Parts: sequence; C-alpha cells; structure tokens
Amino acid sequence: MADIGQKLKVIPAMDVILGADWVQTWLERLGRERGKRIINKELSIIRADIIEHGIDFSYDDFKASCLNALTFAARPSLKHVINATGVVIHTNLGRSLIAPEAIKAMSDIAGHYSNLEYDLQAGARGQRYSHVEEALCSLTGAEAALVVNNNAGAVLLALSALAKNREVIVSRGELVEIGGSFRIPDIMELSGAHLIETGTTNKTHLFDYENAITERTSMLLKIHPSNFRITGFTTAPERRDLAKLAHDNNLIFMEDAGSGLLIDGDVINLPASAGEITVRSCLEHGADIVTFSGDKILGGPQIGGIVGKKIYIDKIKKYPLARALRVDKVTLASFEATLRLYATGNYDEIPTLRMIRRDPEEMRQQAERMAQKLSGTVIEVDDATGGGSCPEISLRGFAVALKHRLGAAHIQKLLRNLDIPILCGVRDDEIILHVRTLQDGEDDLIIASMEKILNA
Repeated sequence: MADIGQKLKVIPAMDVILGADWVQTWLERLGRERGKRIINKELSIIRADIIEHGIDFSYDDFKASCLNALTFAARPSLKHVINATGVVIHTNLGRSLIAPEAIKAMSDIAGHYSNLEYDLQAGARGQRYSHVEEALCSLTGAEAALVVNNNAGAVLLALSALAKNREVIVSRGELVEIGGSFRIPDIMELSGAHLIETGTTNKTHLFDYENAITERTSMLLKIHPSNFRITGFTTAPERRDLAKLAHDNNLIFMEDAGSGLLIDGDVINLPASAGEITVRSCLEHGADIVTFSGDKILGGPQIGGIVGKKIYIDKIKKYPLARALRVDKVTLASFEATLRLYATGNYDEIPTLRMIRRDPEEMRQQAERMAQKLSGTVIEVDDATGGGSCPEISLRGFAVALKHRLGAAHIQKLLRNLDIPILCGVRDDEIILHVRTLQDGEDDLIIASMEKILNA
C-alpha cells in the first residue's frame, strides 16, 4: 500500500495541470469548468489503474489521453451522418429529412423576428396555430387543426382535454408499445382517462365495443399499430361502424393515425396492403379527432398533428396542457413550408417521399457506379420505410457489397468513427451499402472514405 501511495503522489495537482501550456488552448475552446471536468475524469481513470494494477504514472500517456478526450469533447455531439442502411425513416438517425424549402424557411424565421403570435392584418395578438391550420384543413378535410411537439403529446393532450376522468374503450389488440416509451396504457393513465379494454388480442367485434359502453364512457379510441401487426385469424370493426356506434351513443371517435400519410399510398408506391390510411380517409370514415406524426411518412419536422371537428379542437386548444406541448417558431416554419409542397404536388421535393418512391433502375445504376470505384458487387436488397410504418412491406432496392481482409465488423466500426460517420449494414462478413437513402454527394464521400480505410 505504501508503494501505491508513492505512485499516487507522483500525479500532479489539478492546478499544475491546468496551468500547462498544452491545456490552455482547450480551456479557451471548451471553457475552464468543462475542460477541468474532462481532465479530472482522466485523472480518475489513472488513479484507478494505479490502485488496481500497480502501474506507474506516465505524464506523456496521461497527456495523450487528455488530448484525445478534449478533442472528442470539442466535436459536436449531434452531427451529420450518412445513412447507407436503406431505412428511409430511421428513428435512431433523426427520422425524416427536412425539405430544402423547409430548411430555408427555418433559417429565415430563426434569424429574424416573426409574426408568430401576431395578426398583421388586425394589428393585434394572433394564434401560432393559424400558420398551419388552414393548410392542414385543406389537405385533410378537417374543420380545425393544431400541432404540438410530437404525436405522443398529441394523443396525451387530446385524451386529457376530451376524456379526463371518463372511460375510453380500446381494443386489446391495439394496446401497443412504441419505441419503449410510448405505451398506450401509460399514456391513458397519465391523461386521467380510464382505460376500458375490450375484445381479445386477435379478434375484436363491434359488439365488444357496444357491450363495454357505460354512462361514464366518453370515447372510442382506435390506435395505429406502428411496427406491430397481428396476422392470420383476426377481426376488427370497420372505421365507419365504430364511428356510427360512437355517434349513436353521443361519444367521440378518435383515431391515432400514426405515420401521418397525407396522400394516397399508391402515389409513393405503397400498396393498400401496407396498412397505412390517409388522415383524410380517417376523417371521411367518421373519426371526430385524428392524431399523427409529422416526421414519419409525412416527411416534415417532429410535430404531433391533431385534426378534426372544430368543437373538439377548440376544447383541446384551450386545455392548459396545450401550452406545455406547443411547438416553436422554427418548427412551425418548417412544417408550413412542407405543407406548401404537398399543396402544390411537389412530392419529390420532400426527401422522405422521394426516397420511398425511388426508381429501382436508377438505384441499380447508382450502385453500379459505386461498385466499380470500390471493386464491389451490386446486389438486390430489401429496403424499408421505417419509423414504424409499413413493417410488412419491403422496398425493392440495390446496394454495394464489399468484402475485405479487415473484416466487415471492423470496417463498420471504422466507418462509424469518421468525421462524417457512415452507417451501413453487414451480411456474411460483407459491408452492405444501400443506395436508396444516400443524399447528393454522399456517394463520393463514401468512396473516398472506403478507399482510405481499405488502402491504409
């Protein structure tokens, strides 16, 4: 123990370390307190190694470790990555990309004052919802609309405003968990609504809903299953029948439409079997309230849309929780610009829609150009919509397959650690680079990065 104590005494005091010339630049870049925390963490690692393994303190090794840690800390944590996975709406990679027109709108609004809550015509206070409400109503056929920060918030807000302390009937087959944190029973409990389960996991009939209705019932709720599907021996009532049952009993029929499909699926090559329904169709089939995400198939920023009958939307707008869930000016600017692209039919200007509907022959040619540069082979692959949408439908795509003595897992790790990380698949010890999700210029970045790694 005495020997360990002597080894620990060799470590310089923090004030001495912070006064070293090689530290000063980093303290200026990161700030003194953050720089000190990073260095202190490295000191803790060194002390632990001395105590556990009896190693000698090396100032040069300590300095090198600190420089690595400080360099890493100086890089942005949230950064541009290249998505070569073939999953268009990749939740871990930020879901939908924002359209160039929407990015411009965000920049314009972020750098200037705006009429966020000011009515320029009346010269008086306005409503932030007004910037997107009319466009949403036009695209969906709704009487009124608002947006909040995400779809979980939209569902929570609607339930809180319309069904607190009342019963809400949901099929057992729709009590889903999405992403590990959005669980329908938990959202229901948080909202103050009382969950009434009906039917079975695979079969729920209209009479199940009818038998569950009591004098305390407020709503029938239908939930988008996201990436969960029940197939085989199943039954579920038609939306029109649920709507009629609800309205015959003076109840609200609400649907969470999940992915926010605003146009017919066949426009973006999604068949009816994909299981997605447009927001407009939900309303036309009788839903009083429909909630959906903005950053899934819709292809916009992260928002939660709420559309439907004005009498209910007005009540939701006035509910106190709406203020806590409201979206900021930059998100509204982005969403408004995205809705303009829908209104004018410029679907290919929306990156998510463009990637989903990409021509297979065009992708094959792109993969061939990359394969030629990288000495790889072109393979046909199954791409995915992602984001919990269309889990049973694959998108025909093409990719470049590469095999190298370094091994696919090692190359994959090296690609993740680049200044602009490249995320790709691995199969049979081959790197698989899907081309569907590559953006302009990313082919060249991949080729240059791969050549550098493979020829090192």
